[in-house]
Amino acid sequence: MSPGKAAGWSLAFLVLGTALTVVLLISAAAVFPLGFEAPLQAALVQAACMLLAFGAATWFIGVGVLRLTPADLRWSTAREGSRGFGAGLLLGAVPAVVALGVGAAISPAGWRLDGGGFAEWLGVAALTGSILLPAAVAEEIIFRGVPLVLLAAVIGRWVAGPLLAALFALAHLANPGVTLLALGNIALAGVFLTACFYLPGGLWTASGAHLGWNLSLAALAAPVSGLPLAMPMLDYIPGGPAWLTGGSFGPEGGLVATIVLLTATVVVVRRIPRELRS
Repeated sequence: MSPGKAAGWSLAFLVLGTALTVVLLISAAAVFPLGFEAPLQAALVQAACMLLAFGAATWFIGVGVLRLTPADLRWSTAREGSRGFGAGLLLGAVPAVVALGVGAAISPAGWRLDGGGFAEWLGVAALTGSILLPAAVAEEIIFRGVPLVLLAAVIGRWVAGPLLAALFALAHLANPGVTLLALGNIALAGVFLTACFYLPGGLWTASGAHLGWNLSLAALAAPVSGLPLAMPMLDYIPGGPAWLTGGSFGPEGGLVATIVLLTATVVVVRRIPRELRS
């Protein structure tokens, strides 16, 4: 396949998935109007619609038209995928906790206890994870799915990955308080997730890492890409300067996260099987 065709089919995949997402969201709003009035329920409905839409686009374009196999798309076996997902959770959670911890150590950022208890915190954290999970898988299907497989085959993994990581960052352009540094860090996170995609477990390892990062920040009451998620028992107090710690955008907005994500990416790349590094 030529680079032009790969780009064209990638665009077709994105357009079809986006159109299906809009159709599903309109349908869901008509069937479950109350679900769109509560933020958490609305987020779950939106994530589910996006996952269904881009899953269908993968089946129609990737499998049906382009004849990509599960191996091509790095949809691993159930056993390998479950192991990869678990490893990915750890790969995503550790950098997130480190970024928050370092930020708290070098600035006035930190936490204070509020009126909630541990059981309430655990329940809300589990609910938040159930909402973040379909969103993480959907975003991995979009940015580490058909487009990455097609483009990597013609321009190489380490050109296609950063290109799609830049698109991944641009998808967060409307997030509250976003800055150029935050966009750069989100793009870097996309490169990190691309590296996770080429570990054993494939798409599920990348999805686990995506969820591990987001859920760790949310469970510790920190904003996730500028989006504050209320958490019982803990309140996160941002500290400055924002260019260093991320401030109210969360750690993704600061230089600490840049260093942590770069380090995590190097660690993951070194773990990629040799035949997949080029």
